[in-house]
Amino acid sequence: VQLQASGGGLVQTGRSLTLSCAGSQLTLRSRAVGWFRQAPGKEREFVATISWPGVTVKYARSVKDRFTISRDNSLNTVSLQMSSLKPEDTAVYFCAARSSSNAANDPREFDYWGQGTQVTVSS
Repeated sequence: VQLQASGGGLVQTGRSLTLSCAGSQLTLRSRAVGWFRQAPGKEREFVATISWPGVTVKYARSVKDRFTISRDNSLNTVSLQMSSLKPEDTAVYFCAARSSSNAANDPREFDYWGQGTQVTVSS
């Protein structure tokens, strides 16, 4: 596994959670990284993306102003801080990296994927 996503769990509505994506066998240097999520019975959807070295960030409309993506280039990690969580945020969250340094929101543009981490928000 080249990317390792972690930090998922069960939280109540309105609480916060931070996910982390680490390049275990893959350097994230010069690579844009994205977070995507997939709920049961639904297609994988874009959540947030960050360019290399981190100047450009983009968010899905549904998470804008609640989620913050950031990267620590010295640690080869990318984080997704999630606040004011809602039941509709419940999904498996995946991090992905692409060969380009430009941020992107289409999962087809990402070359490397982590295994996913479950986030469950109870009402």
